[in-house]
Amino acid sequence: MPTELRTEATPRWKGHAVLILCFVAIVFDGYDLVVYGSTVPTILKFQEWGVTPAQAGLIGSLALVGMLIGTLSVGILTDKLGRRRIMLACIAWFSTCMLLTAFSPSAEVFGFLRFLTGLGLGGIVPTCIALTVEFARKERRQIANAVMFSGYSVGGVGASLLAINLLQHIDFRWMYAIGALPLVTLLPIAWKLLPESVAYLARKQRIEEAKSTAARYGLVYSDIVTAEDVKTGADAPKSAMKTLFTRKWVRSTVLFAMANFCGLLLVYGLNTWLPQIMRQAGFQLGDALTFLLVLNAGAIVGSISASVLADRIGIRKVVTASFLLAFVAILMLSLQLPLAMLLVIVAFAGLGSVGTQILVGGYCATHYPQSLSATALSWSLGIGRIGAICGPLIGGLIAGMAFGWQLNFYMFAAFAVVGAIVVFSVPKLTEK
Repeated sequence: MPTELRTEATPRWKGHAVLILCFVAIVFDGYDLVVYGSTVPTILKFQEWGVTPAQAGLIGSLALVGMLIGTLSVGILTDKLGRRRIMLACIAWFSTCMLLTAFSPSAEVFGFLRFLTGLGLGGIVPTCIALTVEFARKERRQIANAVMFSGYSVGGVGASLLAINLLQHIDFRWMYAIGALPLVTLLPIAWKLLPESVAYLARKQRIEEAKSTAARYGLVYSDIVTAEDVKTGADAPKSAMKTLFTRKWVRSTVLFAMANFCGLLLVYGLNTWLPQIMRQAGFQLGDALTFLLVLNAGAIVGSISASVLADRIGIRKVVTASFLLAFVAILMLSLQLPLAMLLVIVAFAGLGSVGTQILVGGYCATHYPQSLSATALSWSLGIGRIGAICGPLIGGLIAGMAFGWQLNFYMFAAFAVVGAIVVFSVPKLTEK
C-alpha cells in the first residue's frame, strides 16, 4: 500500500487513539486549572493557614511559574526526546505532585507543590496540541484540536461540580488528590498506545518508521513531512528553535507569544478569581461556583462550534472575533444584571476566554510546518505563561485593595482587545 494514500483498512479506534489520549490528559490539565479557583474561597477562610487575597493570588501564580519553566523546557527537549517520551514523563510528574499536594501541612508546602505540579503540566498542552493536529487529517485539524482541547473545559466543569458538591463536606486538599488519577489510569494506557510523532521520526532520519506510522494511522505522509525536514549533511534543517527566529517566522513567533499572553491571562485570571469576584458582587458561594461551571461549559460548546467555522473560513478571522466577543461579554459582567442573564453572558465569556485560547493553540499548530509546531507551541505558550502568572496576581492585588469588584472585569476586557489586535496582525502565511 503506498504511504501517500490513506488506508480505509485503518481501524477507526486507531485513527482516534491519539485524540482520545490527549483529550483525557487535557481533562486533568483543565481540572488543575479550575480546582484552585474553586478552592480559593475555602482557602481564604481556612484559619490555620491565614492566607490573604494577595497571598492566594501568589500561590495561584506559583503553579503557573512552574508551567512557564516546564513549557519552555519542553520546547528545547522535544527535538531530542520526541513527543511520546515528553508526554509520558509529564503525566507521571504532575500526577505524583497532585497526590503530594493533598497532604500539604501548610500554605508554604502547598504553594511549593503547586509550583512542582506546574512543571509537569507545562509540557502537556503544547505536546497534546502538536500530536492531535499531526495525527488528524489535514482538512480536519482545527475541529480535531477543538474536540481534544474541549477536555480542558470538561476538566474545569468537573472541578466545579465536585467543588459545589464536596467542599462543604471534605477538606479542600482532597480535591487535589483526585488530580492524581492519571498515574494509575491514563499513564499505563498511554504507555501502550501512544505513538511517536511522524515529524520527529522523519527529522531523526527514521524515514521508514515515520512512513509506517503515518500509514498505520491513516495519514498522508506528505501532509506532515516536507522535503526540507529530511535533508541531511550541510543542508540539514536548523534546530526548530533557531528556525522560529529566522526572518520567515520571527514575526509570527513574537505575535503568537503575545496572543498566548493575552489568552492565558484571561483564562487563569477568570478561572482563579471569578468565584470570589461574584461573591464580592453579592452572590452566595454555590452561585459563585456555578459561574465557574458555566464559564467552562460555554467554552466547550463555543470552541467546537468556532473551530468548525475556522476550518471553513480561516482560523485567523475566527480567533480575532472570539477575542472581541470576550471583550464585550466580560465588560457586561460588570453590570448589575439578573442572575439568569449573567449566566448567559458568562457562557459567552467562556468562549471568548478559554475557548479563544483553544483556538489560538490550533492556529499556532497549523500556521507552522508540523516539524516546527511542537516547538512553536512550547515557545509561545511558555512566554504566554507570563500572562497566566499575571492574571491571578493582578486579580489578587485588585481584590486586596478593595477598588471594587468591577475593576477586575475592566482589566480583563482590556486584554481581550489587545489579543484581538495581535491575532489580526499575524502574517497570512499558511492560513486557509
